Amino acid sequence: MHYLDHAATTPIPHEVAQAMLAVLTEQFGNPSAQYPLGQEAKALTERCRAIIAGAVGCKPERLFFTSCGTESNNWAIQAAVWHGRHTGRHIITTAVEHSAILQPCKWLEQQGYEVTYLKPDRTGHVTVEQVAAALREDTVLVSMMLVNNETGCIFPVKETAALLREKKSRALLHCDAVQGFLKVDCDPVGWGVDLMSFSAHKIGGPKGVGALYIAETLRNPKPLLSGGGQESGLRSGTEATAQIAGFAKAVELRMENLDEKLAKMAALKEYCRQKLLTIDTMVTVGEGTAPHILSLSLPGYPSANIVTDLGSQGICISAGSACHKGKSSHVVSALGLSKRTAAGVIRISFGPESSEADVDALYEALREHKEKRFPML
Repeated sequence: MHYLDHAATTPIPHEVAQAMLAVLTEQFGNPSAQYPLGQEAKALTERCRAIIAGAVGCKPERLFFTSCGTESNNWAIQAAVWHGRHTGRHIITTAVEHSAILQPCKWLEQQGYEVTYLKPDRTGHVTVEQVAAALREDTVLVSMMLVNNETGCIFPVKETAALLREKKSRALLHCDAVQGFLKVDCDPVGWGVDLMSFSAHKIGGPKGVGALYIAETLRNPKPLLSGGGQESGLRSGTEATAQIAGFAKAVELRMENLDEKLAKMAALKEYCRQKLLTIDTMVTVGEGTAPHILSLSLPGYPSANIVTDLGSQGICISAGSACHKGKSSHVVSALGLSKRTAAGVIRISFGPESSEADVDALYEALREHKEKRFPML
């Protein structure tokens, strides 16, 4: 198998699986229990929190575990609009955010909120100037992803935080860092971001666990779930200790020689780009500079057919975000591409385990696909 869809999910290293197995079979206590087995589980959870917080650059007590990036995003939006309920009902986001942002915003529109969706240019980028033009006195939230999950474009989160400070805006800044964490610079505390979302399974961790950073300046944030008082009373529910342990181990492993891993991924991305562009009519989509995501198009050749054909050969790529399940991508639509180009968009994404052999296999399969199939548009 040639796995080139790391932006969808990542393989779990053996060490991560072993860390989870130890918790499942030996350290399985409930962290809320008062006897030693439970207190050992509590101590383990806090050690893991400290490890992940260290990579995020925040205090452990400002990092709260969730079940996934989607939950973190939803919680962030709920907390932000609650915090600003006396300020206004205006939200700024981008037209190319993950659905975990766009769908809650659409729901809020139904509740009377006004949402400004910043449209990217043809390269896939949005600018801080667009945020400045949209900012209003009644803006309560700006939500901007760190790395777009389909184009690999890095968005101006740091600059947006500075803008909000300069304008003395009361709006909170949320960043969906699911695709950017341990891939590009990510410093919520130093930048002045109020809320930032993370997910374990994009960096070699298990599915079913994520985290939300909440800045100290956000006092008394709205709890996501009420109940037994876990996560400082903000997200009740028995902690998923095995997933949390896997998350922490994945962070530890990814942090080892991180610069070398990122440089390898960036070099492989460029190797892939140059090689695939030798296929007649293949074009680049967007100008993303994140080291792990490459978006291309074979105009006129439907991406769903490409993905299915290559998948039957053991080559795993995506026709955009894995969350779209074959539906047209709102990200591709926002770029204003021609119908033929939009139909043929594919996403290739890399991890530390990816190799030139994976790219070479992809190249041969794409070249053969083009030769044996006629364009449908």
